[in-house]
Order: sequence, then structure tokens, then C-alpha cells
Amino acid sequence: MRRRVWVYGMLTAFVLGSAFPFYWSFLVASRDSSMLTETAPSLLPGGNFLANAQRVFDTVPFWKALGNSVIVAGTVTLTTVLFSSLAGFAFAKLRFRGRDPLFVFVVATLAVPTQLGVIPLYLAMAEFGWANGLQAVIVPNLVTALGVFWMRQYTVDALPFELVEAARMDGCSMIRVFWHVCLPAVRPAAAFLGMFTFMTSWNDFLWPLIVLNAENPTVQVALEKLQSGYYVDYSLVLAGTTLATVPILIVFVVLGRQIVAGIMQGAVKG
Repeated sequence: MRRRVWVYGMLTAFVLGSAFPFYWSFLVASRDSSMLTETAPSLLPGGNFLANAQRVFDTVPFWKALGNSVIVAGTVTLTTVLFSSLAGFAFAKLRFRGRDPLFVFVVATLAVPTQLGVIPLYLAMAEFGWANGLQAVIVPNLVTALGVFWMRQYTVDALPFELVEAARMDGCSMIRVFWHVCLPAVRPAAAFLGMFTFMTSWNDFLWPLIVLNAENPTVQVALEKLQSGYYVDYSLVLAGTTLATVPILIVFVVLGRQIVAGIMQGAVKG
């Protein structure tokens, strides 16, 4: 009993420590910036959150930024999970010439800094006529080497060769094997990859700042515009930050349940 109390006490402390920055952002967003100068600020929310949120929408095209970020992050997440699962299945369970060197090459691209390719990538987007369009943010991120590596490593242990061979003997095509055998087995890893990819794409700032203009921003670019003046209104900035965090929390709740469900399903089968 004492051990359980200690464990749950530590978990509660970690949860409260992780949630406090978000609560503090909401706290400042519900008041004005003078709260930050108080010696002992109140830990109870004020009544200005809706007014500050309205100021966010009046200052920058925040609705459009939210819509753009949902489109970009949602599309990138779906394609990354799909293509990474396909590539991971191929590298883990299919035998073809050059498989291992090709996988090493894919993993080696992780050592290349993203900033190194910004200039040639922008020149390519401008040549295609995609500058200032969402496709310039989506297409370069349709799949990631990290996602391929993650799904390959998980598929190696989660999907036995015997199961693939049995499905092939039953007449399944390789696409059906992937869809009906591989995907259910790797669902926890796919859910984690989806959650990680959505958060990464949602929080991406450098590339959207370069390739998109001020009239067609993503959320992070719009938040940067809120604090680009000589005087920074932190209640305004944190109101926008709080609004921008809500979609990430929703995705975390939805995909977090999928991760737990997949783990429990694997435990029951085992």
C-alpha cells in the first residue's frame, strides 16, 4: 500500500507539473498583462479570456491560421502514417534487392540538418509556383525518415513472418496482407507516430514562416505576429497560445486512447 501511494503520488506530481504551464497560460490569458508584475499573482482565472480571444481574432487572421494548420497537420499526419507504415512493412517483411542499403540511406538522411535544405527547397517551391500556398508546406513533409525507421523497427517484432506467409497462402495479395494483417498489429506504433507527427507539424514555425505570406499563415506564424510589435501584450499572446493548444489536446486524447487500446489488445492476445 505504501508503494502504491508513493507511485501514484509521483505520477500526480508529474501530471500537475506538466499541466501547470498550460494553466498558467490560461491564467494570464484570462487577465491583463499587469498580472505578471504582481508580487503574489492570483491563481484563479479572471474574466477577460473571451475578450482577449476576440482581440486575437481581430489582430491576426487567426481563423484562417487555424484552418490552415488543421489542413496541413491533418494531411501530413495521414500521409506520414500511411507511407511510413507501408515502407516499414516493406523494409521489415519483404525481401528485395538493395533493401538493407536503401534502409541505411533513409536512416542516414536523419543526420542532415533541416536548415541545410531550406534554400534549395524554397527555390523548388517557387519554380513549381507553390510559394505562398499550403502545398509548399504539405508536400515536403508527406513522409519522414524518422517515421519509416520507427514503423520498420516496430513491425519487425510485432508482425511474425509466419503470419504473413499464412495470409499469402490463403490467397491474400500483399496489399491485403498490409491492410488486414500488418496495420492491426502496428496500431499502437501508428497511433504514436500520428500523435507525434501532428504535434510536430502543428508546431512547425521556420518553414511556414519562409514559404507563406502574412495573409495565409499557419498558427505558429500568426502567434509570432502577435508579439512582433515594440510592446508585447502577453495576455493577448497567451490567449492565442491557449487557443492554439486546444487541437493538440484533442488529438492527444483521441490517439492516446488508440495507443492504450492497441496495447491492451496485444496483451490479451499474448
